[in-house]
Amino acid sequence: MSEGSRGSVKVEKGQKRVRTYLAGELVADTPTPFLVWEWPYYPTYYLPVSDVHASLTPAGETQHSPSRGEGQVLHVKVATATAERAALRYPDSPLEELRDLVRFDWNAMTEWFEEDEPVYTHPRDPYKRVDILGSTRHVRVELDGVTVAESRQPRILFETGLPARYYIPLTEVRMDLLRPSATESHCPYKGTAGYWSVDTGKGAHTDVVWIYRTPLPESQKIAGLACFYNEKIDLYLDGELQDRPRTHFS
Repeated sequence: MSEGSRGSVKVEKGQKRVRTYLAGELVADTPTPFLVWEWPYYPTYYLPVSDVHASLTPAGETQHSPSRGEGQVLHVKVATATAERAALRYPDSPLEELRDLVRFDWNAMTEWFEEDEPVYTHPRDPYKRVDILGSTRHVRVELDGVTVAESRQPRILFETGLPARYYIPLTEVRMDLLRPSATESHCPYKGTAGYWSVDTGKGAHTDVVWIYRTPLPESQKIAGLACFYNEKIDLYLDGELQDRPRTHFS
């Protein structure tokens, strides 16, 4: 549960060995990570202080959380690098499980591993599943009254907690309407996505379509296919206009 809803978080002991590195040097290595849902979309890792190899020094700052209490902000130092204000501890937390744990800022670290495989963006959520299924459903994407993509051979990606996503071959997309974007996003299940904006001649729509050109192994079935935000386009499925879902991407 999120802090915003009832002032509490979900804490669960994980089962994977987790390691994190800074500038090629080991920061922490633990067989007992904790998954903490600070907001509802995905968890973050809190690691036992006893499994930290880096030096943690007070930054002279605190961060208050209604559920976790008063957090001590810490610098993370290894032999060749320092990540300033990159760790947080709650030694007097009302949540007893957190008192001997430390949270490292994900992006301040240079590598994260679950077991011996790198993981990107955030921990994999044990309660999320991604299924990618071939389909013959008729999908049509429209913007400003202009059809920008149409397919009868989409790959449909079903991800827990999100609307179904329809991945379409590029040959069935109006490529002449796409404008390259410098935007990238990262997913621990799918990999790194590149984006296009769409210019229909009636209006510009920024970063509404993405592509995973080299997805992670478990998501190879969407490699090289284009997907549009259902939240931002008119999507027709078997001839029926679908409601635009409301998500944090809206």
